[in-house]
Amino acid sequence: MTTDLAAAPAPAETPAARPRIFSGIQPSGIVHLGNDLGAIRNYVMLQWEYEAIYCIVDYHALTSVHDPDTLRRGVREMAASLLALGLDPERCTLFVQSHRPEHTELAWLLATVTPVSWVERTPTYKEKKQQQPDDVNHALLTYPVLQAADIVIYKASRVPVGKDQAAHLELSREIVRSFNNRYGETFPEPQAVYTEAPVVLGTDGVRKMSKSLGNTIEILAEPDTIRRQVMSMVTDTKRILRSDPGRPEVCNVCQLHRFFGDDWPEIQDGERTARTGCVDTKKLLADRIVRQYAPARERYLELMANPAEVEGILEQGADRLRPKAQETMDEVRERMGLR
Repeated sequence: MTTDLAAAPAPAETPAARPRIFSGIQPSGIVHLGNDLGAIRNYVMLQWEYEAIYCIVDYHALTSVHDPDTLRRGVREMAASLLALGLDPERCTLFVQSHRPEHTELAWLLATVTPVSWVERTPTYKEKKQQQPDDVNHALLTYPVLQAADIVIYKASRVPVGKDQAAHLELSREIVRSFNNRYGETFPEPQAVYTEAPVVLGTDGVRKMSKSLGNTIEILAEPDTIRRQVMSMVTDTKRILRSDPGRPEVCNVCQLHRFFGDDWPEIQDGERTARTGCVDTKKLLADRIVRQYAPARERYLELMANPAEVEGILEQGADRLRPKAQETMDEVRERMGLR
């Protein structure tokens, strides 16, 4: 007598682990158009491709923000903005830097393998000394060491950056190499994930969009505010009369239309041939910005009206990261002779 046995089912394939990425963003409050086009759109896209960790870096903000209420409000507004624009707590981890104090302990330990000359040469330190000459605090100098700690405490192997920021990441890589050479292989050298991060000019048409410069378009503001800001934009300064042909390649309004419709070549041609005027082009851009960000604006207001929801998401993110942060610190302490 024989018994037919059913073939054993093939073992299910274990899904391949997604590479882990880390990126931090300053708690500068409600986001503007430059924040979204330059970083947040990429954050939203990358959360589907990677194990994404996004951090609101309030420790870093303390190098220039010294008012507690301003800092707390900025963190809440930034978190609500990120969530409203598409970050999904089920697809990524969003948390506040100070909620995981292991970051600062690791930064101190990494500082012991970081020559002073490395941090003194960083472009950010030189810029900050010029921007706040009366407040050149020690944290400005050691800022890059904390940045390195932010990344490597979770052993993130990827960091999303624009190609213009690659030099900043290289210092983190140097710090990792210095630590690994002295104490043994501990951290992976973080690699850049180059993203299309355009430099978005402000309403002045000259400088990068920045709150400190007052040249922003506040995409989550009321429609009237957005329209007022767009209508104040500097366009082609050499186009004096409505009948003068324009230069769309230097017109900030024309350039921004690339992000809000496939018909931007027609818009540019209209400016070049004087079929359309700058006022018309601005009105169209304002309408499109208002329309595109309307759902995010509504969600942002809901989140700001329910701070407990935002705080809960941030706390869950920090709690989710606790085991990994503690595991890394246990390993580092042992390697350095602190245990």
